[in-house]
Amino acid sequence: MLTLDTSKAKPFLQAGWKELLAEASVAETLLKDKTGPGHDFVGWLDLPEGYDKEEYARIKAAAERIREDSEVLVVIGIGGSYLGARAVMEALRPVIGVPLDGYPEVYFAGHQISATYMRALQKAIRGRKFSINVISKSGTTTEPAIAFRLLKRQLEEQLGKEEAARRIYATTDKARGALKKLAEQEGYECFVVPDDVGGRYSVLTAVGLLPLAAGGIDTDALLKGAADMRRRIQNAPGENPAVEYAALRNGLLRQGKLVEILANYEPGLHYVGEWWKQLYGESEGKDGKGIFPAAVDLTTDLHSMGQYIQDGNRILMETVICAEKSALPVLLEEEAEDLDGLNYLAGKTMDFVNESAMKGTMLAHLDGGVPVTRICLDEIDAYSLGELIYFFEYACGVSGYILGVNPFDQPGVESYKKNMFALLGKPGYEAAGEELRKRL
Repeated sequence: MLTLDTSKAKPFLQAGWKELLAEASVAETLLKDKTGPGHDFVGWLDLPEGYDKEEYARIKAAAERIREDSEVLVVIGIGGSYLGARAVMEALRPVIGVPLDGYPEVYFAGHQISATYMRALQKAIRGRKFSINVISKSGTTTEPAIAFRLLKRQLEEQLGKEEAARRIYATTDKARGALKKLAEQEGYECFVVPDDVGGRYSVLTAVGLLPLAAGGIDTDALLKGAADMRRRIQNAPGENPAVEYAALRNGLLRQGKLVEILANYEPGLHYVGEWWKQLYGESEGKDGKGIFPAAVDLTTDLHSMGQYIQDGNRILMETVICAEKSALPVLLEEEAEDLDGLNYLAGKTMDFVNESAMKGTMLAHLDGGVPVTRICLDEIDAYSLGELIYFFEYACGVSGYILGVNPFDQPGVESYKKNMFALLGKPGYEAAGEELRKRL
């Protein structure tokens, strides 16, 4: 069961803890009762238990077909359309790029506009059996739309249009949009991005479940972990770790802790940090407000960012994700000649060394003036990741309402898109393009 340890962060608070929790409780009521700003986009609240069972059966059937048809699955999407799936996938598949036995390799595309990346991907899948899962609510988002054009053509040239269409799966709006229209025309099997679930909260919909199931992840366990966390949150008033986390980080923000670092000690959790950054950055960063979300992989980044965390501007708070058990213990042995001076570790496991590094680093950061919160999972498995996903999503909704923002919109994202369209020469943006080019 996920546990939250705030004992090393609460002493930094100057405001009363009971008052912070009372404020967070008011914010939670807005979320639970669906009366706060953006309440039309809180369908994720009930997803772990209220998901569409019929569609889930189709997801599993499609995943099995992908497994039978393909050596490679290419997942095309950006932001919430790929980060959740990638976070879970990379946490649970081997660290060194070997697919799970009997399941396809999974590559991601459409999350940038790099010709170098696209050229390398096309080369890697040339002559191999591959399927595509294209994920876009509208079908017109620039990055995934470009990637889909190129990869669809490659698949059609390899197999012909009819067979290619059988290997393309579209996750999109249930009724409208460019991708929905194309899917109907070409005969792609479609899955739904729910109207009431925003992209960054969508990992427990077909957006995340189809690529995860196709890649060999136990999606039943993922959903069960999220469902158990949902029941725990809703049935334990006064003992709600998500509300406690939301209250704590906002209390620390008011004392000048403007940046939250999410730290992990397992390389496989890197993309959990990337998913978390979007979830909190896009939900809270508006109206001149919000905590800046950053992430570090430790101990790796102690050799690059450690100095700043320890001794830089004291605007930081730290949240550490850890696991109680490791599935792959590695024992250290004694060397005949102790040249590196590590024989004192003989008989100990790498997990013990990693845990000692984590505890030592936490204490050092505390001494350096950084509040440290710890989130502990039983182990890094599908069930625990389901717990973690729902915990973070729920806490984010509460935290946004404490801040006084709508945690379910992203108006600032449109600014760069308008400028990009103007500079690209998109019809209707000619005048804006002229003005922007004068400024460059």
